[in-house]
Amino acid sequence: MEAEKILKKFDTAADCPITFAVDIIGGKWKPIIIWLLLNEGTLRFGEINKRMPGVALKVLSRSLKELETDGIVVRAVFAEVPPRVEYSLSAKGEALREIMALLCGWSKQYVLQMNSD
Repeated sequence: MEAEKILKKFDTAADCPITFAVDIIGGKWKPIIIWLLLNEGTLRFGEINKRMPGVALKVLSRSLKELETDGIVVRAVFAEVPPRVEYSLSAKGEALREIMALLCGWSKQYVLQMNSD
C-alpha cells in the first residue's frame, strides 16, 4: 500500500522529477524538520515542537506522519510509562544532507545579495 502511494505520487510528477521531490520534502515545515534532524539527530516530538516556534501541533504531527510514510523519517515508540516516541532520519532522509546543505548555502547567498542591492 505504501509503495503504491509513493508510485502514484511519482506518476503525477512524471513530467518533472523536481515536482516529485518537492511533494515529498516541500512545504513550510518539512524542510525545517529535516534540517533539525540532520543537525541534532534523534529528537522527541516535544523537542521538535520547541525548536519550531509557530508550528501548530496538528500540523507538526501531520508533517512528521507524511515524512514517515514517505520513508524520510523513522518513528520509534518505546513501551514506557509515559510512552516515549522519538523521530530520526532514515537512510533516505540522511541522503538529503548534501542537498539541504546546498540549499542552505544558496539561501544565505540569496539573502546577502538581496540585502546588498
